[in-house]
This record gives sequence, C-alpha cells and structure tokens, in this order.
Amino acid sequence: MEVELPNLLWYGNNPRMIELPDNWDVEVLDAPGFHKPAVAPAAIADALANPIGCPTLRELAEGAERVAIVFDDMTRPTPVSDIVPFVLAPLKEAGVPDDDISFIPALGMHGALTNMEYRKKLGDAIVRKYPIYNHNPYDNCDYVGDTGTGLPVWLNREYLACDLRIGIGSITPHVHAGFGGGGKLILPGISGIETITGFHRDVQMRDPASTGLGRYDGNEMSAEIKRVTKMAGMAMKIDVLLNSHGGITDVFAGDPLEEYEAGVAVAKEHYATRSVTGCDIVIVNAYGKYNEMGICMIMALNCVNFDRGTIVLIVDAPEGQVCHYLFRSFGKGHGGRLYFPRTTMPTGTVPEGLECIVMSAYHDRTMCDLFAPIGDVQLTDDWDQTLALLEKRFGERARVAVVPDGTMQYYTDPWT
Repeated sequence: MEVELPNLLWYGNNPRMIELPDNWDVEVLDAPGFHKPAVAPAAIADALANPIGCPTLRELAEGAERVAIVFDDMTRPTPVSDIVPFVLAPLKEAGVPDDDISFIPALGMHGALTNMEYRKKLGDAIVRKYPIYNHNPYDNCDYVGDTGTGLPVWLNREYLACDLRIGIGSITPHVHAGFGGGGKLILPGISGIETITGFHRDVQMRDPASTGLGRYDGNEMSAEIKRVTKMAGMAMKIDVLLNSHGGITDVFAGDPLEEYEAGVAVAKEHYATRSVTGCDIVIVNAYGKYNEMGICMIMALNCVNFDRGTIVLIVDAPEGQVCHYLFRSFGKGHGGRLYFPRTTMPTGTVPEGLECIVMSAYHDRTMCDLFAPIGDVQLTDDWDQTLALLEKRFGERARVAVVPDGTMQYYTDPWT
C-alpha cells in the first residue's frame, strides 16, 4: 500500500509517497483538520473586518505614528504572505507611511532569518518595500516589569518603540504551552534571554505535569504567556489553523487573548489524534515544523513497542534543524543555557529492542542533539534504504502506525 505524506513545505510543497508491504497491518493516525479545505482570501478579510474583542485595524491605526508587525519564523508553517496584504491595507487607509511600518520575526532563541527566508515568509514585494529587523534576545531589549510571579520581562526595543503593535501567527500543538500561537509570539518570540531562560526553566518547573502537547487547560506556562501578553500592549493578533498541505482553514483576529481562546477551542478538535500502543513500527513525518523534528519523537514514543519496536522519523529540512541558542549543542558536551548532553534516548534508557531511524536527504551529525546521541540513531537517505532495514527486521508481518505530521498533531489520550 502507499501512504501520502506532506513534504517540503517551503521548498515546493510536494507530497512524498511511501510504499509499505501489503501484508503489514498499517494504520494512519490522522487529524480531522488536516482534511479541511483551505479558505478563500475573503475569509481573512472578513476576520479582520469583524475582530474579536477589539476595534478594527483601521480604527486602531487612526493616529498611529509607528507600527510593528511581528510574525512567526521558519519553525512555524504560517503563510504570512497570504495575510499581510489584509493587514497593510487598513494601515494605508489610515495614512501610516510605509517607512514607519517595521516587520519583526518572532525568533525567541532561534537563529536569525536570512534574506531568502524573509521572502519565503513575507513575499518578495514586502521585503523590497518595508524594513525587517531580526530579533536579538541578547541585546536591544528593554525591561518592562515583572509578571508578579517572579519572571522579569524584557521585550524587543523596536517593538516597544512602536505605538501600534500587530501579530501574525498560527495555532498548533506545542510541546510546552499546549498550543502555540497567541501570545507565544511575544513570549518567547520577542523576549530577552533572561525572560526566555526563566520561562523555560523556572516557569516550567512550577508545574511540569501541566505542560505538554495539547495540554492547555491549567497549563502554567500558557498562563505565564498570557501575563506577559497583557504587559506587551499588542493591539491585534491574527492566528490561523492549517491543513495537511499548509493551507489556511480557519482565521481568528482580534484582542490577542480573546481571539486565541476562540482559536484554541477549534484547534483542540482540529489537530486531535487518537493514539495506539505497542506498534512494531511507528513512522512519524515532520512537515509543518520540519526543522524542529524533536517533537516527532514525543509522538512516536506513545505508540511504539519498547521491547521490539522501530521508530522512523522522516525529516527533510534542507537547511537543517533550527539553530536554538537555548537548547542545542555548540560543541561536544556543551551548548545553550538549558542544553544537556543526551546520553540515552528520551526513554531514560535504551531498551535493547528499541531502534530509531532518522530518514533525511539532508542529514547531519548534530541533527538529533535534542533527543538522542547520534550513536543510538540510524541515518538513512531515502525510503528505499529505510524500508530495506524495516523489512530485514520485521519480515512479512508488522503492525505499523503512520503519523502524517508529528509536529502538528497531538494525542487526545497520551500515556507518556
């Protein structure tokens, strides 16, 4: 049988077909929202014309002197270029000069975007016409206060210098906050290093069990994001949901807290996935956040047979995994402030029968540093190599689970 997997979102967006033996028991663990059709552009215009909990952008822009438009980076699948024209039009109507509109990618502790990545996210015309400033968490951030729970808040200076602040992003499951989008564009998106470090270390440790993919209600990290969002003064946030081909299916715009609640209510069903257990082979594809493939390991561990299983992560990221200055390695045995060397698989031990394959046409020797030592992972170049290894191990019978996009799904009934 053949299974179609989404692939190469920013590089042609061409699906990949993988072939599995007909006598294997294969189940595709899909999310209902992946099959929703993409909306017409009019849906974006309609959401902005009828914002949730705040005036229209045209009204907000009246009298504005400087505007900051914050957008998510290449670790998020948001087609920002589809949304930006509907944001710029009311600014133009209000008389805001182009030179007074700044675009800022919400990098958090990710590496800076390149000129070509600006164009992938925003489109060539925007890059040519408007100033774009990479966020620098180590400098050019100003202190705006304390959340009241002990987290000091430092935010991007260019953002704070603007009197009208707008955000564009998408809501997807998130490994810490339950769901991304909303105020994550601010924390950690345009926050300083001390704020980001405290958020991922101190805030997470307040209640670790409340965090995780899809765990939103009662999530302490999400609650802290909301506190910082209130302090940040963002006038409007636009969030979208996406299907399995990166198309916009739902649009929410308005007050950053209110539109986010409305979006999460839909996202809980949109990305929900039923898990299975005890599978011989678990194939998890990385697509929407393909350069943050570590998320896929979480999805795989829920389903695999630890005593006799193989995890396959399919990861085509031509530019490699994102440079993460907080969590990734920057030498043998050392890395960012919250990095620690992985001496075992995420299970805590490596069961003798558990194997992991990472399939990528662009693999490198440090790509797995967030979840496993490279010696515990087999690297393959293509599906033919990968399938040969699987058939050699399992022969004519295998129980297989396939997750179409392990970076954009969450299990409604996880056991890990």
